[in-house]
Amino acid sequence: MTVPLSKLAHARSGDKGDAANCGVIAYKPEWYPIIRDILTVERVKSHFEGITLGDIERYELPNLWAVNFVLHNTLGGGGTVSLKLDAQGKTIASAMLMMNVEVPDSLFD
Repeated sequence: MTVPLSKLAHARSGDKGDAANCGVIAYKPEWYPIIRDILTVERVKSHFEGITLGDIERYELPNLWAVNFVLHNTLGGGGTVSLKLDAQGKTIASAMLMMNVEVPDSLFD
């Protein structure tokens, strides 16, 4: 079945200069491998096409059931110089959670 990522995880994001930082945390420990496998650099880069213009770094945090991303060249120069509406990258987490993902039909039983 296809569901929004928000059914499996919550997220937080913010700015690191011109890069956005986004952590995605599974609601349940057994869902961590699912988000870890789904959220590849390529998938995130495709999801943020036209927004993230630079490289993406990915970090796995299994003890927190989380995957963290640093999306370079995303914030138009950063908070103090950017003309973007979200110069601090606070909406990146919400945008990430809107990603539709395929999960087994039995996941929510």
